[in-house]
Amino acid sequence: MTGSTSAEARRLVRVGTLVAQNSGLFAEPAEPWLQEVLDAAGSGSLSADAVDAIRSGLGAPNDQVAPDALAEAARTLLAQSASVSIENLAALARQARDELDIAGVALREQELRGARYLRLTPRHDGMTGIVGVLDPESAAIVVSAIDAATSPRRGGPRFVDPDDVARAERIINDDRTTEQLALDALVELVDVAMRGDSAHVLGAKRPAVRVFVTQKDLDASEGFGHLEGQSIAVSMETIERHACDGGIIPILFNEDGQVLNLGRDQRLHNRRQRIAIAARDGGCTVPGCDRPASWSEVHHIVPWSEGGSTDLADGVLLCRHHHMLLHNNGWRIGRSGSEYWMYPPPAISKPFRLQTKSPTLRRLLHYA
Repeated sequence: MTGSTSAEARRLVRVGTLVAQNSGLFAEPAEPWLQEVLDAAGSGSLSADAVDAIRSGLGAPNDQVAPDALAEAARTLLAQSASVSIENLAALARQARDELDIAGVALREQELRGARYLRLTPRHDGMTGIVGVLDPESAAIVVSAIDAATSPRRGGPRFVDPDDVARAERIINDDRTTEQLALDALVELVDVAMRGDSAHVLGAKRPAVRVFVTQKDLDASEGFGHLEGQSIAVSMETIERHACDGGIIPILFNEDGQVLNLGRDQRLHNRRQRIAIAARDGGCTVPGCDRPASWSEVHHIVPWSEGGSTDLADGVLLCRHHHMLLHNNGWRIGRSGSEYWMYPPPAISKPFRLQTKSPTLRRLLHYA
């Protein structure tokens, strides 16, 4: 009826019920230590959001915290409510409870941890929605990582080191939105973790992203394919990009729907080859990119679908962003001896040489 959200409606009902109970309309006040706060809400001088912030932050009396102590804390918070935001008011209420009930800090921490969750929901448009709540410890880890990836966009600290300044400028000038940068950073963090020693989280084997595509489409580099578990079609550029990277298993079907093969081990650069390529390239080889080797993927300079081999000379490190840029925009990489060159479409820019980020290799070449 009011056009508000369901959460706001529940909050109004909850606070309204408390105001009514503490106004003598029921036999006994429900939370008498909040009497002055609820009186202010009843008179219209305090919002339902503020009441909820004070009430949830202070909690209820127990063996360590008497009702009178909570009433005094509520009175102090009520006096502060006009000069602080709702978020700060809630924080002040939690701090007041912690000071009154030090012994209960561990229990409250456990309760918050028990309320954490993450839910992934497929949407009708093929996207996937993410909804979740982080407990304080989880938030400290996740938020600090996302802040590091996006802080130059949001003010962040000023940098003195030239490398840090250059990185900040790249983030500021990136054509992705801040929200897109945050999501890409989260995806990269998950991808990097999957490449590392994640057996204690994901099991003994890295999960494989299975790609479904017909042999005809793959040979012609036309058409489209699908990723297992996803209903939306993906382009051949995306299929080929996935086929470049280790840990991806293409499941090939012919036009009759028969499985042709489940991928060949020699298609993927093995662990020793990845270590060698990482030592040679030192990270993403695109000039100016600061992504390290552990954040990079091995790209076949001659696509596997075109007969490319899986040897050290035909693999080059690219970060996920530049790997996508290459496949989705018609770029390609060529090799001339030990030199690797990026060839953009002629209308975009001239070819440029890829650069090793390995200081050891640069030093070795200097003395060669």
